[in-house]
Amino acid sequence: MHFTKMHGLGNDYLYVFGEVPENIEELSIKMSDRHFGAGSDGMIYISPSDRADFKMRIFNADGSEAKMCGNGVRCVGKYVYDKGYTDKTRLKIDTLSGIKYLTLETMAGSVVSVSVDMGKGEDKGELTLDSPEVTLRSISTGNPHAVIFVKDAENAPLTTLGPVIEHHEAFPDGVNVEFVEVLSRNELRMRVWERGSGVTMACGTGACASAFASVLNKYCDYDTPIHVILDGGVLSITISSDNEITMQGPATFVYEGEVKLD
Repeated sequence: MHFTKMHGLGNDYLYVFGEVPENIEELSIKMSDRHFGAGSDGMIYISPSDRADFKMRIFNADGSEAKMCGNGVRCVGKYVYDKGYTDKTRLKIDTLSGIKYLTLETMAGSVVSVSVDMGKGEDKGELTLDSPEVTLRSISTGNPHAVIFVKDAENAPLTTLGPVIEHHEAFPDGVNVEFVEVLSRNELRMRVWERGSGVTMACGTGACASAFASVLNKYCDYDTPIHVILDGGVLSITISSDNEITMQGPATFVYEGEVKLD
């Protein structure tokens, strides 16, 4: 199996062009292992689509399937353009969260940055949990998110509180957990515990959810780019007055590889 390792701000996946195999859960767990596999936050399969330019399917490091990945969809745009599957700089990508619209910024024949129309954010309101005792904002941006505002994101309890909330009974399908520190009207510091993958360097849909929650809480403003600082770098998120979300950020190749499957 030929694969390409790529990352969006350190949120890394193994990309394969082709149909998803029957043993994808086992394969994603094996390939994602950072000691005994190639090492990644999961695998993303790219294939032709009847209703868009391409289709993507996302599998986490624990083998579960995700509906959407903001960093992943930017890398899909770079993958199909740089490898010659398309010469279009405006693309429609079919995901389990619907069609996502990409605009590719190129330089010397290669994609350097991608803007994504992420669709409308959905506010499910504030939620206070009894155990653990915490108040969060429930947001959907293609994936479910629990946004928690903190005074110090650097020392947020990612590895202790993150998995507890991910598997809390309030979220029967699991949830991504974002710890967000508001630095200014247009700057946030965010760290994330991702459903199915644990701590990751970045989460695109999580950055969108964090910016959206910040606007709803009146910490940030509509129609103004919000810089979300993640462990792996910075994403620019804009929330329009009708709650449409646009995400802009880089996509980067790491290496090509082949593995002999059993």
